[in-house]
Amino acid sequence: MLRTNQPFSDYFDKLYSKKSHKENITLTSYGKGDKILIQNESSTKIMLIRTGITKCYFVEENDKEYIVEFLGKGEIIGEIEVIKNISCLCTIEAMTEVTVYSMPIPYFRTLLKNELKLNRFLLDVFAERMVNTSSRASYQKLRATEHTLTQLLELKSKEMEISKEDMAAYLGITVKSLNKTLDKIKENNVDE
Repeated sequence: MLRTNQPFSDYFDKLYSKKSHKENITLTSYGKGDKILIQNESSTKIMLIRTGITKCYFVEENDKEYIVEFLGKGEIIGEIEVIKNISCLCTIEAMTEVTVYSMPIPYFRTLLKNELKLNRFLLDVFAERMVNTSSRASYQKLRATEHTLTQLLELKSKEMEISKEDMAAYLGITVKSLNKTLDKIKENNVDE
């Protein structure tokens, strides 16, 4: 539910600390609610989350928001759009105070050509996303919404504040359905 990537974060920490990269890799901060990338707009930078939590979502044609993932430390954003030369697929919004490593696209392309380690990290990220997407799709079809919501509530109590609207958007249901499911969970807990 909350994606992090400590090895990728460590790699960027080392990259940032090298003098040869100082002018090309900067730290940028975002406040809670700030949009870091916006769906269907062009981006001029690639970013890696250094601290904080974001939500990655897209808005469908009917204006409904669907949260794909919650992203934390070590997650890279904007790379698919650069590799495919397309506008942003999703919006990335800060759910907490967020700090990112930021680099211009031409510099990222240079690193792609010269840094084998970066390419290995990206392959691992892409593979992990494919596994997570297929697992989540089958999981949500096979398990009741109550089960996924229970896991989301556990994450909320431990790592982040998440609104009912965001929970519903992550589960792909309406807030009304979410409230019914929350009531059902409460009833089950009282009965036990």
